[in-house]
Amino acid sequence: MIASTQERTPARLALTAVCLGFVMITLDATIVNLALPAIGAEFAEPSTAALQWVVDSYTVALAAFLLTWGAAGDRWGSRRVFEIGTAVFVVASIACAAADSLPWLVAARAVQGAGAAALLPSSLALIVHQFPDPGARARALGVWGGISGVGLAAGPMLGGLAVGLADWRLVFAVNVPIGLIAIVLTRRFVTETTPHQRTRLDVVGQVLGTAALACVVAGFIEAGHAGWTDATTLVLVVAGVVAGIAFVVAEKVIAAPVLPLGVLKVRDFAVATAIGGLFNFCLYGTLFCLALFLQRMWHLGALAAGLALVPLTLAVGLNAFFSGGLTHRFGSRVPIIAGGLTALAGSAGLALLPQDRAPVPLIVFSLVFGCCSLAMPAMTSLAMNALPGKAGLAAGVLNAARQTGGAVGVALVGGLLPGTALWVVAGGYAGIVLLTGLLRRQSAGQSS
Repeated sequence: MIASTQERTPARLALTAVCLGFVMITLDATIVNLALPAIGAEFAEPSTAALQWVVDSYTVALAAFLLTWGAAGDRWGSRRVFEIGTAVFVVASIACAAADSLPWLVAARAVQGAGAAALLPSSLALIVHQFPDPGARARALGVWGGISGVGLAAGPMLGGLAVGLADWRLVFAVNVPIGLIAIVLTRRFVTETTPHQRTRLDVVGQVLGTAALACVVAGFIEAGHAGWTDATTLVLVVAGVVAGIAFVVAEKVIAAPVLPLGVLKVRDFAVATAIGGLFNFCLYGTLFCLALFLQRMWHLGALAAGLALVPLTLAVGLNAFFSGGLTHRFGSRVPIIAGGLTALAGSAGLALLPQDRAPVPLIVFSLVFGCCSLAMPAMTSLAMNALPGKAGLAAGVLNAARQTGGAVGVALVGGLLPGTALWVVAGGYAGIVLLTGLLRRQSAGQSS
């Protein structure tokens, strides 16, 4: 028994290292939401569009560089890329905390996103490498997914606490000790994956993909305050579409594309990718809207608004942990459908919240909405199992889709009135439920 425990300890510490790095990614995607009014007040920037960029500069950079860093992990080793990403993330967090202007903060957030892009696919690849047994891997992915849920949902709460008790700069400074501990544990307990030196990097695809995503997101943000017929909005959206088309054409002819389009012909992987994009579109959009709604409509302070989101954060974190066991026992379909249906009901309820304070409905519908995270480890397990032997690629594509969905969610949903935005979110979760019908019966029901 003692020997067995000693053998498991390095694996647990390796998983801890990977999860510590990963929790910074998900935490920083949402932790600034309740800090946005304080940031806007300090820099005399009240517009929602400018504050959306504090969130989306991070998410756009994260989505844009995911595929390239996934390929880099395959080429140079995932542990090395994970360590580089963590170091970049820590340095960028220090720059965010020291920002003395909004452009500086937005630029530092983009560097944070680039570092996070190295962390995310390499963390998944390292879990696949560290846990070759399917059962142990499913449990590890459950923990990884649970950490993701905790980070995403706890972000607004912790951001509110930081602003209410100290200063908005604390939301970035907290990453420094977490990142340093992750680096130490990684170097001590995580084993390196086998490098594939023949893997090449696709610079053309990287540039076109980044341009497409940045222009489309900028166009959506611009449309939120200037309208869809505004010249700047139209130019940005058209430029994004043109860059997107050029990206697809380039990926068809480049020898080593950043996104091998053939993987999207694998039905389960394509479905998992679509579900991932819709999921983050809904979740990021909801958290952004609720953070502003509680402060601007209910006139809560940052600390009170953060505490008001505690039921949602607890529900998201707990259900993400439960999903790993459900996925291992029932396959991917059951937790994805359960998460989609409950989130649909929760977002519909949140859309009906009155402008006057109504804490009981907020708590009830937040708890229901928080069950959305049942789908998180399930979609991840589905994607990773759909492309055996291509962990870095699968992780990169899935999470690029998720972060793209999150960036678009903040840009598009964040520009709508809260009630309208949450009905859009409800429609997105209905789409997730419908997409599960496209899964192959065997893979959807088998143990992951």
